[in-house]
Amino acid sequence: MTTKLTYLLIFWAVALVASAQDIKEIVRKSDEKFRGTSSYGTFSMTIERPTWSRTISMKSWALGTEYSLIYVTAPAKEKGQVFLKRGNEMWNWVPSIERMIKIPPSMMMQSWMGSDFTNDDLVRESSIVKDYTHKLVGEETVADYPCYKIELTALENAPVVWGKVLMWVSKKDYLWLKAEFYDEDGALVNTEILSDVKKMDDRVIPTRMEMIPADKKGQKTIMIFENTDFDVPLKEDFFSIQNMKKIK
Repeated sequence: MTTKLTYLLIFWAVALVASAQDIKEIVRKSDEKFRGTSSYGTFSMTIERPTWSRTISMKSWALGTEYSLIYVTAPAKEKGQVFLKRGNEMWNWVPSIERMIKIPPSMMMQSWMGSDFTNDDLVRESSIVKDYTHKLVGEETVADYPCYKIELTALENAPVVWGKVLMWVSKKDYLWLKAEFYDEDGALVNTEILSDVKKMDDRVIPTRMEMIPADKKGQKTIMIFENTDFDVPLKEDFFSIQNMKKIK
């Protein structure tokens, strides 16, 4: 009897570990779907407020999770601005005043270009795969897609902004369709909704992303991914401070 109980306990332990690994793998696949090994694309960002809205158009290049470069193409007032991420550091080139600005850690939670995204959202120093534990807490349908509902809890001492994240990932194609971001006190701060699933290059991904603050009625920011090519030839030296002044 004792032997049977021991085997049963071992089986349960192995099953729990396998389950945790499976959930982590779902999160990893949903995250990597947007990245590839590298990418180039164009997108727009519309900032909506109760009494006004404005749209900014951009080009972006990315290499893995460590390097990204964003070039503003419109409107005229912001055209030519460049944002560079290298590791967990970030710079902003402003051609109108010919000034290179390094974004200090104290400004990482400030709004990026007046939107509901922060500077930290661009840098993404934290990793939803490495810096959180992952637990399946349910299954729900989002926009007609049956989804896994996964709870991410920050690991102790991890370099993360959020105490907890809830994310909804479709069972088919591992599409990241919704996320809720909570602070360390458990209060909801932002809700992210992803939709308009289309084929981009060699994969199917959501092409519309809305970031909606919990405590600011009538306010949100919408990103539309117009075109993305994945696994394009890029090298680390492309993502340099010198190249920020040359890129078009």
